[in-house]
Amino acid sequence: MTATCEPLQWTRSKVNLPIDKLFSLIDFLGVFVGAFGGALAAVRDTRYKYDLVGVTGLALTSALGGGITRDLILQKGPPLAFADARYLITALAGALIGMLFAQRIGKNTERAVIFIDAAALGLFSVSGSTRALNNGMTILPAFLLGVTTSVGGGCIRDVLSGRTPKIFERGELYAIAAAFGAAMFLLCDALKLPREVSTIVGSLCGFGLRLLALRYHWQTRSIRTDGPEIPKR
Repeated sequence: MTATCEPLQWTRSKVNLPIDKLFSLIDFLGVFVGAFGGALAAVRDTRYKYDLVGVTGLALTSALGGGITRDLILQKGPPLAFADARYLITALAGALIGMLFAQRIGKNTERAVIFIDAAALGLFSVSGSTRALNNGMTILPAFLLGVTTSVGGGCIRDVLSGRTPKIFERGELYAIAAAFGAAMFLLCDALKLPREVSTIVGSLCGFGLRLLALRYHWQTRSIRTDGPEIPKR
């Protein structure tokens, strides 16, 4: 079956997003929060003492890694992070602010970052799926690319930090929340609902599940039950 959707344009003047200004705003906000959180995690790392290059590199990886991975898989020109300088500028701003406030951030600010990060998780899962659909992908690849966009940056950051990616270990519902958001978006899209409605439903589902998991401490369990329990890092 031939895709009828027009391919995305990757030039700076033609960056097409599903819900224009609102979606673009959240897209950049997600990049900013990803860099901010990545910088905080790097500065607070108790195993290594990262310098300026290390903290900045891990922050940029957290913010842009998922989107770059998705765009490389789609093979529709250079990744958006390189085609549109605003992505790099936003990520660098988030990394700088994260480094400046790493030692003085309070509980209220941490809650705000978690809240925004959860919103970005839901929206990134939808944006990844949307771009896949717009480039002629079927439902399953679109689903996988939606999840990749949400969690890819964190996975790459963990690998560069010498850790097993956290989404592969027991613990908080992060990848599952992203998968839920992408799945609900694709379900609504398959039911021929307006793309705006599908985007809102998918984003809210991913966002809502992530917040509920944090609020009620929902966690996944290890498949292997024998042997001593290895404490989480």
